[in-house]
Amino acid sequence: MSLNKDILMALSPLNIPVAFQTYSGKAETYITFFTYLEKAELHADDEEEIGGQYIQIDLWSKEDYTDLVKQVHEQMKEAGFIKLNFYDLYEKDTKVYHKVMRYRREEK
Repeated sequence: MSLNKDILMALSPLNIPVAFQTYSGKAETYITFFTYLEKAELHADDEEEIGGQYIQIDLWSKEDYTDLVKQVHEQMKEAGFIKLNFYDLYEKDTKVYHKVMRYRREEK
């Protein structure tokens, strides 16, 4: 399965819109995601043995998203993604809370 399909499948139980890169719907709470880095994690005999895929999940909401962040993290963890870092932003122009969640997944 592809990385994008894996992410969509992992987050589908949340019952909120999830979209690759951009969302154009009307929901006030939604998730977008993208890959920000793909690189080799382990080489042996001049061959890539393990590759790393680094993804960013962006949670957008006009209200407190604390519980939803926990749910997203649990779903991503269950799908085999490794947490790297999270941070909070606030988009002043749209008055939207924005949680950035970064993960890594390794593939052989």
